[in-house]
Amino acid sequence: MNDSDPHVSDKRSWWQRLSGGLARSSAALGSAISDLVVKRRLDGAMVEEIEDVLIRADLGVEPAGKIAAAIAEGRYDKTISGPEVKAIVAAEIEKVLAPVARPLTIGAAAKPFVILVVGVNGSGKTTTIGKLAAKFRAAGQEVMLAAGDTFRAAAIEQIKIWGERSRAAVIARAPGSDAASLAFEALAAARQQGVDVLLVDTAGRLQNKAALMDELDKMVRVMNKVDPAAPHAVLLVLDATVGQNALSQVEVFRNIAGVTGLAMTKLDGTARGGILVAIAARFGLPVHFIGVGEGIEDLEPFSARDFARAIAGLDA
Repeated sequence: MNDSDPHVSDKRSWWQRLSGGLARSSAALGSAISDLVVKRRLDGAMVEEIEDVLIRADLGVEPAGKIAAAIAEGRYDKTISGPEVKAIVAAEIEKVLAPVARPLTIGAAAKPFVILVVGVNGSGKTTTIGKLAAKFRAAGQEVMLAAGDTFRAAAIEQIKIWGERSRAAVIARAPGSDAASLAFEALAAARQQGVDVLLVDTAGRLQNKAALMDELDKMVRVMNKVDPAAPHAVLLVLDATVGQNALSQVEVFRNIAGVTGLAMTKLDGTARGGILVAIAARFGLPVHFIGVGEGIEDLEPFSARDFARAIAGLDA
């Protein structure tokens, strides 16, 4: 590979950000397992200890059991090195993640392609919308943002700022405005203006699920009047730092909003990056993007192999 090729250097710099972002997760996972296997022969007790480490790293009970079994296979009463274990862990995690690593494809037939973005407040939802807007704009697409989290003045302001940064059109109203009316207005305007992608922010108040469900239902119903197929994607943004709570968030939003894919943020702020493995194993929903920092370049399409190697503490 030629390092002067910009695509190669971009991939390398993303790998550095990803592996750096997952350093806390890989330290919790890889180091603990490596410490277990040093100077010991593999036996049933060690396999159980490895499984416990994997469960504590939030990988989920079923994936942890499978990975521990893969490590044990054909190796009882033999010594096994840390690097060997990490390679097995990476290969097994990749098996779980490969089926869900799917890009978010903007269908050319839908114009605008409407992405309804959902998630609890504080998950990084509004920031993710801004980063996606910047990516789509960089790819030459016309983008509009709809500030549909009308309950939070801060969210409305954030959308406006991201609109300016990414040179995307913004539809916003005063705090407390009706979110469904805003969604209807945004879709009608986006269609009229020939916009390629419409990103619609939403409220994330899980403490009142019934009200949130009603609001999201109403937003979808009014958009259907403009385009019966809208929204074309429902993207759930998850904060990796919440660990096991992310599983219940997927459950709730899948039922409330018909989630079609996931973006996981803040992987750089936690040792709980393994939760993505548990989510993939349980729900099988496409994972479109992962985020490892604040910058626009820190949100990238999800690669199962890269994630698996980074979280196991291996090189690219």
